[in-house]
Amino acid sequence: MGYAETLGGTRYVFSDLKTLLARATPPRSGDRLAGVAAADMTERVAAQRAPADLRLRPLIEDPVVPYEADEITRLIIDTHNPDAFAPIAAMTVGELRDWLLSDAADTAALTRLAAGLTPEIVAAVSKIMRLQDLVSVAAKCRVVTRFRNTIGLDGRLSTRLQPNHPTDDVRGIAASILDGLMLGSGDAVIGINPATDSLQKYLELTRFLDQLRERLDLPGQGCVLAHVTTAIAAIEHGAPVDLVFQSVAGTEAANRHFGVDLALLREAREAALSLGRGSIGTNVMYFETGQGSALSAEAHHDVDQQTLEARAYAVARAFDPLLVNSVVGFIGPEYLFDGKEIIRAGLEDHFCGKLLGLPMGCDVCYTNHAEADQDDMDALLTLLGVAGCTYIMGVPGADDVMLSYQSSSFHDALYLRRVLDKRPAPEFETWLERMGIADAYGNLIGPERTDIAAAPLRRLLAALE
Repeated sequence: MGYAETLGGTRYVFSDLKTLLARATPPRSGDRLAGVAAADMTERVAAQRAPADLRLRPLIEDPVVPYEADEITRLIIDTHNPDAFAPIAAMTVGELRDWLLSDAADTAALTRLAAGLTPEIVAAVSKIMRLQDLVSVAAKCRVVTRFRNTIGLDGRLSTRLQPNHPTDDVRGIAASILDGLMLGSGDAVIGINPATDSLQKYLELTRFLDQLRERLDLPGQGCVLAHVTTAIAAIEHGAPVDLVFQSVAGTEAANRHFGVDLALLREAREAALSLGRGSIGTNVMYFETGQGSALSAEAHHDVDQQTLEARAYAVARAFDPLLVNSVVGFIGPEYLFDGKEIIRAGLEDHFCGKLLGLPMGCDVCYTNHAEADQDDMDALLTLLGVAGCTYIMGVPGADDVMLSYQSSSFHDALYLRRVLDKRPAPEFETWLERMGIADAYGNLIGPERTDIAAAPLRRLLAALE
């Protein structure tokens, strides 16, 4: 089925839905690299006008990757909830945008709608929205998950404490954890990207995180971000695994490039659940995604990278995760060239994930060879905070010395909590007060009050020995 739009006396024809969505996407280098982007701004505007008048049902019935060729498409179609979809079934994409921005689309309505939405629907509506639209709608979405604490409550902002080390040295990792905890970071997860994917190192780091948690009586969770097969093997060896991590993408072929499929992810979740380690909840999966992953694997089926990113959220949604993270600028300028493209993509990812019912975080980041800087990241960080982002990264100095990219720091999280009146997860906040790191109002006790700050510091140091 083709689509056409006339603009300025020129008739633009788009051969199929994936072509239409690709041409309608705001500019980004990955789509230009793939050869699917609009030729110019005029064609892009024509392509954006066409889906505004498109009924939503064809976006379900005409998936961008064929049903018979891709297990992600089959997952999307087979799990779609027609009852949840019914209230918007007669709408066009443009009408859906207007409704999402209206007062009728409150938190309760958006929660009920999530199961009726598909990645193609949320991707399509995002392409005709301004940044403030993406922020406004996402801010109304509320997704709450639990393991040892409660993530995603209204008025809360969590952080992943990311204590990576280039040689996986436990003392170096411990120093970063100490820094983060003293600055109120780590309620989403203490998550280590290992420099190697060996089972032995995974076991060592997982046991270290668990011992630290027990010594501090910390109401949080740890995760070593190795491949899912390493986590399964570690569980078989009796490792105290809290969360199972995996990078996922929006096509079966791209996930195969990551060495996973839906069956393997299902096996991993069941293995983690069998340990019964969550004290207040059973959300045991942690997924990371990023625009451009399918293209970099040559598994994009000529679909634009933002639509494929939304399809990755269908994979995540199927496994009821505690955390989902768009590593928005990490893949590099080949896919998101500069600060403007990164900012747009980060807000799109957050919007699409939250609409689909996911606990979305964002790694506000860029690689050193991208046309971006920390001012761009400050802008995206602030916009995401207003949009109700579930969590952000906490990296010492915002500079990951193992992965060699720029992210957000512990102090960035403090800034965002302060200016937006956000607080950590409630259980973690209580722990900060009990440890003497923060007062009853959530304010950190600064190092200038050494008479007060010395006690929690000594306790943390003792636990890290």
